[in-house]
Amino acid sequence: MTLLNKQSKVSIETHGCKLNQSDSLSLSIELSKNGYVISEEKDDCDIFILNTCTVTHVADKKGRQAARSFKSKNPNSLVIVTGCYAQRAKEELESLPEIDLVFGNESKPEIVNSINSILSISTDDPLQINNIDQLNISRNRAMIKIQEGCNQVCAYCIVPKVRGREKSVHVNTLIEQIKKYENLGFQEIVMTGTQLGSYGFDLENMNLTKMLKKVLENTTIPRIRVSSLQPQEISNELLEIWDNERLCQHFHIPMQSGSNQILKQMRRRYTSEEFIKAIDLINHNFENASITTDVIVGFPNETDHDFLLSKNLSTYSKFSDMHIFKFSKRPNTSAYYLYDDVDNFTKNLRSSELTEIRLEMFKNFRQSQDLLQEEVLWENYNDQTKSIYGLTKNYIRVEKKTTSPQPNSIQKVKLSFNASNSPHFISAKEIKP
Repeated sequence: MTLLNKQSKVSIETHGCKLNQSDSLSLSIELSKNGYVISEEKDDCDIFILNTCTVTHVADKKGRQAARSFKSKNPNSLVIVTGCYAQRAKEELESLPEIDLVFGNESKPEIVNSINSILSISTDDPLQINNIDQLNISRNRAMIKIQEGCNQVCAYCIVPKVRGREKSVHVNTLIEQIKKYENLGFQEIVMTGTQLGSYGFDLENMNLTKMLKKVLENTTIPRIRVSSLQPQEISNELLEIWDNERLCQHFHIPMQSGSNQILKQMRRRYTSEEFIKAIDLINHNFENASITTDVIVGFPNETDHDFLLSKNLSTYSKFSDMHIFKFSKRPNTSAYYLYDDVDNFTKNLRSSELTEIRLEMFKNFRQSQDLLQEEVLWENYNDQTKSIYGLTKNYIRVEKKTTSPQPNSIQKVKLSFNASNSPHFISAKEIKP
């Protein structure tokens, strides 16, 4: 391993949820303050930091593959693994020859000092980071962690083990962080956490609604996005705050199953009827909000009828997108001890059936955006295709052909749907005066 100086190039690869993205952004800023060069290109980087997920065995496999792949191409590099996989199975990762250092979630704050120690670098004179360009990242959305951990302890979920119990970040701290990101030039912040709806339960006279009001009153950043809410947390009182145009009309509401029997076994705290109520409430309040979701197929004891209920509820909800997971046993969860009576063939078949529904809804929602005028936050530019890409407030990825890109800017455009184009993007056209 050869590390030369403080100008070492660092590549950070993030797997999994927006909490990890928040941690990686904080890590990028801290490394930049210490003089390291952040690079989104992994080629020839001196240091590789992998922020892992462990929600499924597939996520674990991707983590190991990423570390091995980087080390094989950069044998003299320093490979650091952190995140949830590192928290759950530190000794397992330390035994892999491609990995040099392992830090769990709890020890993430030690990463920069450990690198400095290896390089014998003093941290007495940190650099001043004044704008987003110094971070050398393509995304212009800052992930803000409003709470950590989870008290729900669903039967299948490893998160409480690797993230701990719920703890809210004080609203004053959130406001300070948002102002910091706004001063750096970020145009949007995304509020992240495992259980956002229970925010403030451990603070005096505080909840999610009150916090959002305070943030709106005390910051001016153009966009605020709430990453995920449980169906039982959706109420008219909460949705009234979305009258403020700075709040993005995109709601991620995990469904997991359409069967009350399976939801109960999963230890979810809502029924399919409550899920429908939440969907109806959003659609009643907003004309063009997007709703995305998570679904697990093949949970133990899931029958054909249970799966049919999931398909029916998905079709009813008309999601703009879905994340579909095949049930995976995770150690230290109660579902780990259930007899996994749904075979892999059936899991794959159900996943494929639900994917067909997902693709149809994905296309239909984007087709419904045709000719609408929407604001887009432009992010990264592809010089080869001469296209810039960005996001609408309702979480639609947009592509615009241009030779004069303006990343990190918000522009109102006319959307244009074409089924023959890339399924991942909808096109944008300039609005003529």
